Amino acid sequence: MKRLAILGSTGSIGVNTLDIVRQFPERFEVIGLSAGLNTGLLKEQVRRFQPKVVSVLNREAAGELQKSLSGIEVEVLHGVEGLIRVATHPQVTQVVSAIVGAVGLIPTLSAIKTGKSIALANKESLVMAGKIVMEEVKKNGVQILPVDSEHSAIFQAILGHRKEDIHRLILTASGGPFLNHPLSKLHEVTVKDALNHPHWEMGKKITIDSASLMNKGLEVIEAHWLFDIAVEKIIVRIHPQSVVHSMVEYIDGSIIGQMGIADMRIPISYALSFPERLNLKLPSLNFAQAGPLTFSPPDPGKFPCLRLAYQSIEIGETMPAILNAANEVAVNGFLEGRIKFTDIPLLIQKVMEEHELKTARTIEDILRADQWAREKTKTIIEGRKVC
Repeated sequence: MKRLAILGSTGSIGVNTLDIVRQFPERFEVIGLSAGLNTGLLKEQVRRFQPKVVSVLNREAAGELQKSLSGIEVEVLHGVEGLIRVATHPQVTQVVSAIVGAVGLIPTLSAIKTGKSIALANKESLVMAGKIVMEEVKKNGVQILPVDSEHSAIFQAILGHRKEDIHRLILTASGGPFLNHPLSKLHEVTVKDALNHPHWEMGKKITIDSASLMNKGLEVIEAHWLFDIAVEKIIVRIHPQSVVHSMVEYIDGSIIGQMGIADMRIPISYALSFPERLNLKLPSLNFAQAGPLTFSPPDPGKFPCLRLAYQSIEIGETMPAILNAANEVAVNGFLEGRIKFTDIPLLIQKVMEEHELKTARTIEDILRADQWAREKTKTIIEGRKVC
């Protein structure tokens, strides 16, 4: 039996992971859960899955949760230390890292250092500190299994083949809600418009990233570290039907891809059960209804965030952490109605241009860069200058 800690249990990935646990109770046991402030749903999850430890965002939320769980034997923690305790619990054998954003880095890295297998959905861990994380993976003999549908597809297409035979990785993207939206009208789009993803049900931040194609840029960086493939060998193609989840092209001209319906339980279950597959009893892909499958390069004018992501990893060192932090703050600003959708890439570019590049030898280097970028982006949004 695999014993799980699920970081971000109330988010989309976390909820789908627990649905798989519910279907296969003989295979999985939940040891730890973490959430932000959605204590209502977390409380239901605790009662259903009986974890030994949970963590929430802050002390106040922890106190409220503890009171509501009176009579249930569970340790309630909070903050970063709480996340680390959940991720490194001695009974845990695999950590599902599904927290969105930079906050997932430290608990994910802590889990790796204690020898836990990682089912990775928190792409920011590799975006911010890919070299450091992968060095720890190698040092501790840990296996990282991708949860993102694109990286799961690549992982499956690479199995049984030699790395030196890979010509390039092809990450597919739906194009989001603004694929056919006129560039001249993008400054008018609302938060509601941006959250209306055509295929996937995701959290707000990831959905906005999908609309701007920043999510695909972050996935390029993640794929670079996860599969040890040069960035220039990773391309993005717009595939509106979301049937082919990504592909690998080999030097002989062969292209191997993974296809299926748009349901995150498929890549999640594969990361949990690898090398086996679970019978999820999901509907089969109906090729007749899927219609023609199309692929095209992304429009660089409409999706500048993708260019910025490539630029950040080409520069390297602390720049990917700067990109990620500036994007997180900018997306939050858009969701709160303080900036326009088209301001997101402008803010990121400005922060990147003003960043004095530092080496990224330690996690402390990464965290300092992250903090600087957040403060800088907030200051620009507020209309003040930084001395």
